[in-house]
This record gives sequence, C-alpha cells and structure tokens, in this order.
Amino acid sequence: MSKPSHFGQPGLARLSAYPFQRLSALLANTQPPAGRSPIALSIGEPQHPPPPQVAEALKESVNESLGRYPASLGQANLREGMANWLCQRFGLGPQGIDPAHQVIPASGTREALFAVTQALLDPRQRPLVLMPNPFYQIYEGAALLAGGEPVLMNTTPETGHQPDLDAIDAATGARCGLIYLCTPSNPGGRVLPQAFWDRLLALRAQHGFIICSDECYSELYRDEHNPPLGLLQACQAAGNPSFDGCLVFHSLSKRSNLPGLRSGLIAGDAQLIHAFSAYRTYQGSAMPLHHQHASLSAWADETHVKANRQAYRAKFALASDYLQAIAPYHEPEAGFYIWLPVADGDDEGFAQALYQSQGVTVLPGRYLSRETPAGDPGAGYVRLALVAEARICEDALQRIQQFIQSRC
Repeated sequence: MSKPSHFGQPGLARLSAYPFQRLSALLANTQPPAGRSPIALSIGEPQHPPPPQVAEALKESVNESLGRYPASLGQANLREGMANWLCQRFGLGPQGIDPAHQVIPASGTREALFAVTQALLDPRQRPLVLMPNPFYQIYEGAALLAGGEPVLMNTTPETGHQPDLDAIDAATGARCGLIYLCTPSNPGGRVLPQAFWDRLLALRAQHGFIICSDECYSELYRDEHNPPLGLLQACQAAGNPSFDGCLVFHSLSKRSNLPGLRSGLIAGDAQLIHAFSAYRTYQGSAMPLHHQHASLSAWADETHVKANRQAYRAKFALASDYLQAIAPYHEPEAGFYIWLPVADGDDEGFAQALYQSQGVTVLPGRYLSRETPAGDPGAGYVRLALVAEARICEDALQRIQQFIQSRC
C-alpha cells in the first residue's frame, strides 16, 4: 500500500490550466489551411522594435555586471529613475515618490503581482482576494497559493466594464485582504475613473484591505492628450498622498517592447514596500545589474513610447475599418487588445474554426474568465492581440473579416 503524499500545498490542486495551455489543447487536432502562413493574435507579446539605447546599455554593462550579485532592492539610481518617471507621468510633484522607501524594481510585473500576495497576506485568516472577471490568471493563482480565497467581480457592459463596488458588502470588506485591479484593463482596455477610486479608497479606509493596481498597459493609450489615470494619482486627488494601503505595478514589457528584459516596478505605501522588500530578500528574485542599467535607459526616454503609441493607434484604426461594421465591439481606451464579441456566443468554436479556415489564432474569452452564478463574462468573446507589425495585423484582420462574413 502506497504512503500518502505530502508533496505540495493545497492551493496547487486548485490551480487552473493556463489560458495558452487550453488553447493548445483546443487546436491540437486542427490544421491551418495549406498555403496560408499562420498568424498568432492570441498572446500579448509585443513585437515592435525595442528602443536601441536599451540594447546598447546592456552591452556596455554586461561585462562588469556578470561578476556581481545584484541587491534585491535594486540600485539607487534605478529607483530614482523610476520615481522620477512616476512623478512626471502621473503629476505627483517632484517629491511625490521617495525612491528609497516607496519604489523597488521587479523582474516583470508577473513576478511582482504574484509575490506581493505571498508576502502581505496572512494565510491563517483565509482572506478574500477580490479581482475582476475576466482577469490576468496570475491574480487567481497568487490568491490560492497565499492561502486566500478568490472572489470574482464580473466586468460586463452592464457594469460599465468595471468591477461593481456595490458587491463589496460589510461582510466581504471585513474578510478582504487584498483587491487586484487592472487599469487599463486586460482584455477590455477600460480605464478606471477617479469616481471609482474615490469609492474604493473609502472602502479601504473602512476595512483596511490592500489595493494592488496592475497598470502595465497604462502607456499604450489612444488619445495622446488624455493619458490614463493611475492609482497613485487618484490617491493624491482623494487626499491620500502617502498612498496608504496602495501599490501600483508598471512594466517595460508593453511600454517599451521589452518582454524579454523582465523588468518592471512596484511603488506606493512605504510600509507595504518595506514588508515586501523583506520577503524579496529571501525570495531572491533580484534583477540582474545589466538589466537594471538597461531599464534605467528605458524609463528615462519617452520618444520611443510616443512612437509605440502611434503604431498601435494605426492598428486600432485598421481593426475598426475591418471589423466594426460586421462585429461591433467596444473601442478600447488603451492597451493593444480587441475584445471581440462572437455572434453565436461560442468563442471556442469560433477560435477553432478561424484557425482551421484562415490560420489565425485568437484566444477564447472564457479562457480569461470563470463561471459565476451571474454567468461567465468572458464566454462569447475572443481576444485579439494587435502586437505584430501593421502589415501582419492587417493580413490577420482581413482574414477575420472574411471568416465572419462567410458565417453570416
């Protein structure tokens, strides 16, 4: 008789397959048409050219960096550069962020969004972890592996594509340890307004939970004269200049087309940053020194970011030309996704048939969401990631247009 296994923790058994694992399984026995090159619009991996100064900074620093251990807090000049960027971008004032105590680098926002929950939640309390639905699956996994219980807040046209704060009743607020939010949102590209933050910050002051705002798409906005509001900015407007209970997460992956650099930042409440820094010391996820040098060069430059935005605007215009008339969708305010409704509601069937007939890969919406008593807010949509160069995206959009028209 075999002995009982003590391997792993309870949360592991509750983890769901990652969206791209599910997509691979869906398409495993499906072949694209002969003579048509496959085009992937399924994963948000930016393909625009990275800024050349970043590669130069890597080359210049790599030899002296490889022989040194990086500090988990990051170099002082990098923290200062990140603090300067935050203050300028979000109008926080020259002293709005203390680089010594309110910001640290992260090896990508994925690492930070996951690890911060492990560091800051007390698993003995079985805290609730609130999150939008659909959502970035790291939120759910982080909650489960930190001993928390995910609570899904559906974002639908009926809720204005934002979480319904009326769902946070007294009992929920009392048990809530942390809430994840994504603004601009993945997949819908919705920017949360000041009125939303005012209500949430009032609830936080009442119940004491932590607010984690994932803002990795904040620099890919449509209107050059109307950059998205961020949580730190909203805190100042609401009379919380020390950002009590609040953390923001930013990334160079989307802003600067550097997904392989694995570089981002965490900023906000000094006490939370201090606690997370203590965890990070043992976790050991310190950014390599040559990545820090390269990151500093990226945070210091806005020229390439403006060009990046313009390239995405051109592709959004193409998407509108090809798809709005035959499959009307909500135009995103930011990001690089189209959240496209499927006429018959069968998002998996749509994705599979599209790949088979046109060779274009898209992600079924239900792979980004969970079923709830009120329904599955991701079902009936597919997500298109407009990350390839314009020529490739236009080819894919034209194929999707043909596919949809053939089904009418």
